[in-house]
Amino acid sequence: MNDALACQFCGAALERVVIDLGLSPLSNALVEPSQADRPEQLFPLRAYVCERCWLVQVPAVESRERIFGDYAYFSSYSDTWIEHARTYAGTALRRLGLGTQSLVVELASNDGYLLKEFQARGVRVLGVEPAANVARVAQTAGVPTVAEFFGVALARRLIGEGRSADLIVANNVLAHVPDVNDFVAGIALLLKKDGSATIEFPHLLRMLQRVEFDTIYHEHFSYFSLRTAQRIFERHGLHVSDAEELPTHGGSLRIWLRHADESRSTSASVERVLVEEQRAQLEARDAYAGFQALAVATKDALVTFLQNAQRTGKSVAGYGAPAKATTLLNYCGIGRDLLPYTVDRSPHKQGRLIPGARVPIEAPEKIFERKPDFVLVLPWNIKDEIVQQMDAVRGWGGKFVVPIPVWEVVE
Repeated sequence: MNDALACQFCGAALERVVIDLGLSPLSNALVEPSQADRPEQLFPLRAYVCERCWLVQVPAVESRERIFGDYAYFSSYSDTWIEHARTYAGTALRRLGLGTQSLVVELASNDGYLLKEFQARGVRVLGVEPAANVARVAQTAGVPTVAEFFGVALARRLIGEGRSADLIVANNVLAHVPDVNDFVAGIALLLKKDGSATIEFPHLLRMLQRVEFDTIYHEHFSYFSLRTAQRIFERHGLHVSDAEELPTHGGSLRIWLRHADESRSTSASVERVLVEEQRAQLEARDAYAGFQALAVATKDALVTFLQNAQRTGKSVAGYGAPAKATTLLNYCGIGRDLLPYTVDRSPHKQGRLIPGARVPIEAPEKIFERKPDFVLVLPWNIKDEIVQQMDAVRGWGGKFVVPIPVWEVVE
């Protein structure tokens, strides 16, 4: 029992461990080669479930400024994600009837990839992106962006400037928030009386079912079921009117929200997801009991594969340097001895090293130069995009390996 830890939503003591992934560095704290001989700071990576509100969470080990002030992730380097954003923008425009007088505010707007889609259709936009280096890229591209953390204080200031939102978009940021109550209260304040908000987040149910333990890292403070998310938004006067199941990030939800006093209607899809969660008993201890053992099995399978490849003279390269790779490689104890290098399309990552594992990150061309026998796909959530981009690998008999959700060789 650890009395020092409390649920970030309801304040109850956190006692039930879902999974212990050992010691790990911050997942996006990429290492410069000049710093390769210096020790890194490692933190316990342990997920708990609150047995009062059933929010799964990782206790904060660093300040949000330290984690997100300078960030290595830029959304525009994933074709899959850009298409996802384009499709969403078209849906939101049609569904909500947004026009030139509307204001769309995106929280954690990254390099402006999504807001550009609304701008192209004449809709006013505002991004909120706390990572100053990423915000500058958006600003340079002509996307108005506030380089600050979002919460009640910023919401009040924007309202004072006459910038209440017709639509608030928050894609894959809810998990990154160390104070979920302040964040959601800010959304409720900034949203116009008849406005809508959409929130996308990885679905806890899918994470458990598919053993997606590598999506757990220090930058992800929380992991949500629909029912727990519903509780959080209801506390702050927001009603979940609709829910969409998405394939992104190994299985996500997009929920549609309005002020509770404006709409109490609930779609059949919300009820369907809630029923599935109830059947999985997400609000009972047993739902979490076997997760650690399944992660160990995945670890053993991946390490055995890499050791066998090395023993038989087969070469292996990685593809991608996502945050999840830091968790996977460190938990599995995989370093340059088993994975000599990985490649990534983002020039912001190339020439650096994956934290902890110290695996070098190269440009994709490296794979075509070295012609490895196997390519380990680390961002398995965009496996299809990567296999298509790197199809030439098959020309020399190379194969793709996907570690999660099921370890497999893609012929």
